[in-house]
Amino acid sequence: MGLRIQHNTAALNAHRHLTISDAGLSKSLERLSSGYRINRAADDAAGLAISEQFRADIASYRVCSRNVSEANSLLQVAEGAMDQIAAMLTRMKELATQAASANAGSNVAKLEAENAALKEEINRIANSTEYAGSKLINGTFGVAVSAGTLNSTAGLSSVTGLESDTTYTVASVTSGAGIVDITISATLAGGRVSQTVYDVTSPATANDTTTVSFDALGLTITFNNNLTSASDGTIISTTATASDFQVGVKNVDANDRIGILLEGVTTADLSLDGTSLSTAAGAQSALTTIDTAISTLASRRGTIGAAQNRLNYAAANISITVENVTAAESVIRDVDMAAEMTTFTKNQILLQAGTAMLAQANMAPQSVLSLFG
Repeated sequence: MGLRIQHNTAALNAHRHLTISDAGLSKSLERLSSGYRINRAADDAAGLAISEQFRADIASYRVCSRNVSEANSLLQVAEGAMDQIAAMLTRMKELATQAASANAGSNVAKLEAENAALKEEINRIANSTEYAGSKLINGTFGVAVSAGTLNSTAGLSSVTGLESDTTYTVASVTSGAGIVDITISATLAGGRVSQTVYDVTSPATANDTTTVSFDALGLTITFNNNLTSASDGTIISTTATASDFQVGVKNVDANDRIGILLEGVTTADLSLDGTSLSTAAGAQSALTTIDTAISTLASRRGTIGAAQNRLNYAAANISITVENVTAAESVIRDVDMAAEMTTFTKNQILLQAGTAMLAQANMAPQSVLSLFG
């Protein structure tokens, strides 16, 4: 064989294999210490892309789960208020039954007084029951501004508390530099209502807004910096529609949302405003009206119950989906610790053996010195 000292091919070969073993050992250490098979895109570009999408979906599904929980809470608030209204309707039927009988005598005035008080309380509960600032059972939930009515160019940014299918007239008058008086009028269930809020400061810049409450009309309006004395017009509300709760991670179709319609249960919604127990005839008529109101309320409570059951099934499905998608992401992204430990042990032995062989390869050229004896 030839003896050469300029190039030690055996040492180069041993060093190349030693470098490969060292890189493999480093990779195994990285995976074992992090718990991930993929720590950077270079480890598995396609796997990284798939697992990143899985991760985003998992995070979104967890938010969907919270959406379902909050939707259930919202419905529980609404249904709890309706339960109290149902109790009052039962009491109103008792009063009407008593007032419709000839033995009521002069007590009908007292019976009517309690009946009137109960109607006021029904309206109070209906108008005060809310969740996160949104009123639930007074008929305004799911009502929006019709397209083409008073908009951002006239200063309007957003409106909440609109009654269904109602036209609101807006009149603005300048009362000082950057100061506006705003009057809103509308015909609501209880009749014509008008309210003026004085000395509203117009927002200074396009990024600023100001929020004004019109309590008499149940409105909360946010204005932008286009609010001036020229901000006159009308706000026309839509018919109440189902409000969507996001229960999916896409925006493809309605399958990612559950729509729930909460209808009003005020005395106007239940047709109770005209009832009176002042006379036996009025009380007898009230019995039929109250029966209808009880049926209407029960139907609307049933709608809420059905929606809650649907949300419960959706929550269970989301939970299973999170579990399965997490498992799928784990298969792609996580390291198999047992298999990787085997690889680590192999690379560790190869590194030790390679180091020893490199030392032997470096010693081999020294045999040339024996030729100089």
